[in-house]
Amino acid sequence: MHVREYIERYFPEYYSWNEYPADQTVSFCKTGQEWGIFSNFAQTPIVADGITFPCAESLFQIMKFTDSAARRDIFAQRGQKLKMRAKHYEKAVGVRPDWGQLLIHALKYCLMLKYEQSSAFRAELERTQGRFIVEDQTTFRKPADTYGAKLSPDGKLWSGPNLMGRLLMELRDNGRLEYNLPPDIIQFNYLI
Repeated sequence: MHVREYIERYFPEYYSWNEYPADQTVSFCKTGQEWGIFSNFAQTPIVADGITFPCAESLFQIMKFTDSAARRDIFAQRGQKLKMRAKHYEKAVGVRPDWGQLLIHALKYCLMLKYEQSSAFRAELERTQGRFIVEDQTTFRKPADTYGAKLSPDGKLWSGPNLMGRLLMELRDNGRLEYNLPPDIIQFNYLI
């Protein structure tokens, strides 16, 4: 099942098409650009279960699996390679059977750890007060159907589901994201 279908089925409150005026929005895409710290690939190390993950994306991708060999292999990867290895294991061994029901909780968990452990991330979130946050998927060939939004050709309007932006704004505005995860999904000490 596609991520969008999981969200529509298990988290309908997080699936809707949204529009944001460009002049009231901060957008992020690449980690080296302004606001890049909002990307799950940003090099903001996160410690979970005594293990240091180089970025939130590493932690998130590992949480998809119960297979320990798959988790170890993904943990060893960096950058886009970790996402590609995770896609390989999605086909080879499959994601955990309850992944669709845990996906948003896993994202919230990763973002909460990043928020709690990175003062730079917290400061940048605070700096966005009064503005919308959008994950920029304008250059993606596929439609923005889950995590981000695309800028209109005239540069005036962002539109798309913008899941990551919505979670970041929720975290900024509330200082907390509520999640509920089974204990086995956040046990990582065997990775070292």
